[in-house]
Amino acid sequence: MARHNDTGAWGENVAREFLIGKGYAIVDTNVRLGHNELDIVAMHHNRIVFVEVKTRTNEAFDPVEAIDRKKILHLSRAADAYVRAYSIPHEVQFDVIVVAGNPENGAEITHYPDAFMPPLTGAR
Repeated sequence: MARHNDTGAWGENVAREFLIGKGYAIVDTNVRLGHNELDIVAMHHNRIVFVEVKTRTNEAFDPVEAIDRKKILHLSRAADAYVRAYSIPHEVQFDVIVVAGNPENGAEITHYPDAFMPPLTGAR
């Protein structure tokens, strides 16, 4: 496995443990829907929460900047497909978690609950 894949998997594990500690119930992880992927699917306060995890090992890269309009559209489409596939009747929330660090030195976690709203249907 490539090093960036190892780093991403580590970051997702850290994010999962963080969410569990905050009372989230993990429902699914690394769900692939067509060309789109959902990192973490969880339940919290009767909402289905789709969590995008961004991991960085240095200060030069701001992972929040990677959540651009195109990424939001892909996440929204994947979430919509997930909700339809499983007939989920709950409200939907999109969170972003940034994990900074590495397995040797530990992680600093920044959680952005309700980070964005999905675009309106047909929006371009």
